[in-house]
Amino acid sequence: MKLTYRVEDGARLGALLWEFGPGWRMISSAPLGGGIGEREWVLNAQVVAGYARMDPADHLISLGPSRGAGVGMMTAASVDRYVRATDGGVRAWATVGLRVPTWAAAPEGHQDPELAPIRVGTINIVVALPVAMTDAALVNTVMTVTEAKTQAMLEAGFAGTGTASDAVCVAARADGPQELFGGPRSDWGARAARAVHTAVLRGAEAWRDHHSRSTFLGK
Repeated sequence: MKLTYRVEDGARLGALLWEFGPGWRMISSAPLGGGIGEREWVLNAQVVAGYARMDPADHLISLGPSRGAGVGMMTAASVDRYVRATDGGVRAWATVGLRVPTWAAAPEGHQDPELAPIRVGTINIVVALPVAMTDAALVNTVMTVTEAKTQAMLEAGFAGTGTASDAVCVAARADGPQELFGGPRSDWGARAARAVHTAVLRGAEAWRDHHSRSTFLGK
């Protein structure tokens, strides 16, 4: 994974790029490369707060590598504050922004304040597993990742299950015996849950501490 910067809309913005190469299958909710399929890279690009472009996939294509199919997600959080955690061969990275945490089951018609027209991910998670998985196991792993994220948020003291615009990407090997399960009590699901929980908890605590200091200093 590498961190780069660009200047866009008058702001210095970071981007995280994972170049996996061939031999990986991914499942993602991202605007670029979402769904399940073979992918070679993942991009987590920072954009300005209030991002309102109507072509996020095209924008991400312009920022990513020119070779191979990839996954592209966006966030208004500072990606250079990413957190990494590992557990038993599973690697997880999280960028955490929690200005507007929310509950998944909100009253009908409820709108979060400051939510841009294009829903820019504010907790973005990338998970890499060194094993192959069935489609069902990949879906199960996304569920496990989401549950671990919510557990970390609650433990960090945030009232919500996430934000209205979180994104996730789980990468697994394309070849080899396929794991059938990705739930929190399966071997690889449990490792993914612990890695994600650690990364999001650290990221949420760091976000809270940083913004508490900024408020105190009048920033």
